Amino acid sequence: MSKIGEKIINLTEGTKVEVQHKTLKITGKEGEIQLGILKGLNVEMGDNTVSVKRKRNDKRTRAMHGLFRSLIANAVAGVEKPWEKNLEVVGTGYNVKMKGEDLEFKLGYSHPVVFKAVPGIKYKVDEDNKITVSGVDKQLVGQVSFQIKKIKPPDVYKGKGIKFEGEKLRIKPGKKAKTITAGATAA
Repeated sequence: MSKIGEKIINLTEGTKVEVQHKTLKITGKEGEIQLGILKGLNVEMGDNTVSVKRKRNDKRTRAMHGLFRSLIANAVAGVEKPWEKNLEVVGTGYNVKMKGEDLEFKLGYSHPVVFKAVPGIKYKVDEDNKITVSGVDKQLVGQVSFQIKKIKPPDVYKGKGIKFEGEKLRIKPGKKAKTITAGATAA
């Protein structure tokens, strides 16, 4: 028995869930998401509630039960209040600005790097080089955030680059720290 899969999802006012053939359409004030219903699972709707039931009790269906319930819960939460990820651009001379719908980065390369807009994702850039990536699809928000970070991951020696807000970086000591400690042990 899946403990997560058995939980009922409560809908707030203004959120609608419809079953269309093998697709689940979730609509809210922030947008809409469509999920394909997995084989072996049924989606049952009550008064402002949604629940997921298994048609059969094989290993794969039991494994997917909790997962699919969590995907629906994340979609419902996303259409009510968008998911957000915050990134920071750290480094002297490094900056980011909006160029239409796209993001334009200056990261020490000989040319600016342009990150094209992704449908369903909104960007917001603060003056102190902080980027907010938001959207109704949790998976897409996370994926786009990691693609942005991948443009210039933080340097292990100085910490310069793009990182998530609150991310702890392990900074390595440079050559000078190694030679000082090596010289102290040799004497």
